[in-house]
Amino acid sequence: MSRDLPFVTLCILLHLSVLKAGNSSLARKTDEQRLLDALLTGYSSDTRPVYNASHAVKVSLGITLTQIFDVDEKNQVLTINVWLDQEWGDEKLIWDPAEYNGLEVMRIPCRKIWLPDIVLYNSASDHNEKYMDALAMVSHTGVVFWPPIVKFRSSCLMDVTYFPFDDQVCKLKLGSWAYTGLQVDVLNRSNTVDLSRFVENGEWELISTHAVRNNVYYTCCPEPFPDVTITLHIRRRTIYYIYNVIIPSIMLSSLALLGFWINPDSGEKVTLGLTVLLALSVFMLLIAENTPATSFYIPLLGVYLITTMSFTSISVICSVAVTNLHIRGYAHHVPTWLRTLLTCVSKVLCIKLKHITEQVPLSRPTYWYRVPQSSTFGNHVTSNGRVVHDLGEGTIISHDDIHQDGATPSDRLLKEDNSQVNHAILDTLKCLMNKQEETERENKIHDEWKEVAMVVDRLLFLVFVLGMITASVYILVVLPFQKLQRFDNS
Repeated sequence: MSRDLPFVTLCILLHLSVLKAGNSSLARKTDEQRLLDALLTGYSSDTRPVYNASHAVKVSLGITLTQIFDVDEKNQVLTINVWLDQEWGDEKLIWDPAEYNGLEVMRIPCRKIWLPDIVLYNSASDHNEKYMDALAMVSHTGVVFWPPIVKFRSSCLMDVTYFPFDDQVCKLKLGSWAYTGLQVDVLNRSNTVDLSRFVENGEWELISTHAVRNNVYYTCCPEPFPDVTITLHIRRRTIYYIYNVIIPSIMLSSLALLGFWINPDSGEKVTLGLTVLLALSVFMLLIAENTPATSFYIPLLGVYLITTMSFTSISVICSVAVTNLHIRGYAHHVPTWLRTLLTCVSKVLCIKLKHITEQVPLSRPTYWYRVPQSSTFGNHVTSNGRVVHDLGEGTIISHDDIHQDGATPSDRLLKEDNSQVNHAILDTLKCLMNKQEETERENKIHDEWKEVAMVVDRLLFLVFVLGMITASVYILVVLPFQKLQRFDNS
């Protein structure tokens, strides 16, 4: 018995030291540690935090929009950065602040408490991304507020009909994925989106936002599935596209109009139009990367570029036609109806014409007479006493009267011998005069057709200027303004 006494005493002392150490460690716990241990003792994050299963957990949803990250028109995806504000009541996280030195709000890791399964219904992500493990702010009344930072990629039908003057309306549908409205009732925190932390986007302007709560019934379940649908109305900023796309297109299309002022004799009339058309084609390929690639809508910018290229192509065709009119002058005179029409048009265009307004001679001058082809070259005396110098196709009649009274046969023979000596000279003179007449006639006809080409050029220039201005104003001003009025009224 005496031998066991030291052993018992040692055990008692060891036990007392352990108890003392435990009491000292318990005394060192903070109020938050004690509260956390008390709240999570027996807590399960896998079940709804209500003691009565017939009661629904009311979850209030809202977002704080921080940035419009990207708008992908090609893939119909809107990417935004938000703070997903979620607030609900947890009946198992209630305490008396007086027991913890007035501690009313506690930050608890979100993975240790129950969280609503709020998802983005129209998400374009792979659904493997989880929310940020942010701390949940728990009040002593059991109200839990959890605002994780989320990057939402939502599907959005992009209407690029008025690109680059387009507006986009995208919706974000948030709600519980598994719980019905009888288990988790989703409410909206406010009718708008919090924009206090919003950072402006360089390409898109945020016009308006609003949030609406909906009750939707699906074929799987008879119970309703509530959700909060947040609508974002954004508008594209057009300054970038005006300076980098629209103004260069207008400048290139204006160069095509200069082709109507180039003289067809220079040979550069058609070349300029083809060069501008080629430049527009290359420019259109370069900006195709900035234009949304979609087959549902035809972008307004694409319509404008196609219209510009069409005007340029038609101007090339008109330049070919005007060049043809310009070189057509070696054929025949301008028709009378065309001469009358161009005279009226020239007065409207304030163009002074010189050759078209002149009357076309109906016959040769009176001192020219045709003789039969069978007539021989030489001099002949007519019945009225005039000497006819026979030149074959044309005959020059001298106006000097000869006196037959007193003329001897020898004198006549001498004159005939002299005419035979000058036969070669007269023949050469005949060819030169006919050639000169034909050259003057061709030059006259050519000058007439030059004036025809000039009037047609000016008329086409005026038509194309009016057409380009009308098309540009209608496509780039009227249609966007009508769209803007429609969106503002709605």
